[in-house]
Amino acid sequence: MFKKIPLHTQIIIGLVLGLVFGLVIIQFGISPQFTVDYIKPIGTIFINSLKMIAVPLVLASLIVGVANLGDISKLSRIGGKTILAYLITTVVAITLGLLLVNIFEPGEKLPQETRDSLMAQFDSQAGSKADMAAEIKDAGPLQPIVDIVPENLIAAAANNGSMLQVVFFAIIAGIALLQISKDKAKTFTDFFDALNDVIIKIVEYIMMIAPYGVFALMASLIVEIAGDNPDSAVELLLALLKYTVIVVAGLAMIIFVVYGTILKSFTKIKFFDFLKAMRPAMLLGFSTSSSSATLPVTMKIVEEEVGVSEEVSSFVLPLGATINMNGTSLYQAVAAVFIAQALGMDLTISQQLTIVLTATLAAIGSAGVPGAGLIMLIIVLEAIGVPGAGVALIIAPDRILDMFRTVVNITGDATVCVAVASTEGELPDGLIRASNPFTPSAEELNVKGE
Repeated sequence: MFKKIPLHTQIIIGLVLGLVFGLVIIQFGISPQFTVDYIKPIGTIFINSLKMIAVPLVLASLIVGVANLGDISKLSRIGGKTILAYLITTVVAITLGLLLVNIFEPGEKLPQETRDSLMAQFDSQAGSKADMAAEIKDAGPLQPIVDIVPENLIAAAANNGSMLQVVFFAIIAGIALLQISKDKAKTFTDFFDALNDVIIKIVEYIMMIAPYGVFALMASLIVEIAGDNPDSAVELLLALLKYTVIVVAGLAMIIFVVYGTILKSFTKIKFFDFLKAMRPAMLLGFSTSSSSATLPVTMKIVEEEVGVSEEVSSFVLPLGATINMNGTSLYQAVAAVFIAQALGMDLTISQQLTIVLTATLAAIGSAGVPGAGLIMLIIVLEAIGVPGAGVALIIAPDRILDMFRTVVNITGDATVCVAVASTEGELPDGLIRASNPFTPSAEELNVKGE
């Protein structure tokens, strides 16, 4: 019976049940130990399973994607369009965030007692993030470029945070394949093509436990936010409600205005049909807070639901999961000004322009994993002269906002991918299937002979 329910509906059920379960635990004062010991591990296994296949998927899909482009000129054309689109949407997201936070000024009326309490409660956490950010900040101006080139490919592949290095190697390997004899290249590409198919099949296995993993993630999140004081989660969310609403509103505007405009301008796809097709990936991104972990599902949907060719999706999407962080960029802009307002600091136009530049570069270097945006935020704060420890003010709702901004990041990757595919003539005329991307239709089964 449960198998007949569409995947996105199963994930929603898991989210709601996890939320209800966590609130019941808090409301009745039940010890959170059972949730932490026996439920949270299910969610951890689910996320680890997705992370497990992230690196081989990016490596295989990019190598095959670049090699399948056929020539260097096509690679440079598609690559140029992709990077330009990602940079433009990132700058638009940051600018939108700055406009909203300056108009509504959420930090001006933050109660002093709440501010002091948050600073005391999260100072140690902010310190650890600040130490990591300090290492990045103290590096030379060209260090980000140095970091792109892996010293050891195996070591880079063993760390999801080094995904940009894997992307670099995959692109270089794909270009090399274009310049050697086709007979030799075919052996190499056939292997990675088969590896890519194997990874996609593994994704289907992993998605069987998605509703249970989402339930576990949500339940443990609610319980851990509450901590020892059942009322603390509610108090923190109320104290930062205005800030949270502004971030969420900005994220919604990116999806419905910015992405909607892009789709309307470059494709014949109806925007809400696109969102309907993307629901499983968006919900999964919401629960995992990781665009890298959600990448396999995003690729599957964009190819099978929207109809983007594999050669475009296998290049644009892995690159987007690494460098395109529109949701994170908007959040950093709002959070930086909010913290400055809360600390009584007035930012000049020059400082806010610095936020645009720094947040854009931070978005490119930010790993597509939970919490990475918080570390990059400290770099943005330090760049405008705001104490990095001020990040403690927004740690409380950050985990929840991380879920929302990941949805925007994933949707942005898919939107740019579809737009680029359309400009390359690699997209059907607005055709989006209505079936579950993880459940073959009867026609497909007949075609495949299964």
